[in-house]
Amino acid sequence: MKFKTETLNTCAYTHTQMGTKTISIMDDVYGLLVRNKKNEESFSDELRRILSKEKKDIMKFAGALADMSDEEENRIKKRIKQIKSDADKEMKERSKRL
Repeated sequence: MKFKTETLNTCAYTHTQMGTKTISIMDDVYGLLVRNKKNEESFSDELRRILSKEKKDIMKFAGALADMSDEEENRIKKRIKQIKSDADKEMKERSKRL
């Protein structure tokens, strides 16, 4: 007696989709979302990025400026000083208008 051998291939595919919700927002808020959205980022991704409450680990930046030259450090300090000075002037001008 001869038996016929056959191969049976099976493919199982599971598709899971996240649920979606429709929300209403004002036109100006929509405009803000559009302007701040990064390339290739969905609105869901943008909102997740903006609203994320995850605390960032500041220690990952430790030593980030270790290789900075003295010249670069002085340039940055000078710029920070200028920004502070400009902000002080702006605040004085605003307080005069009150």
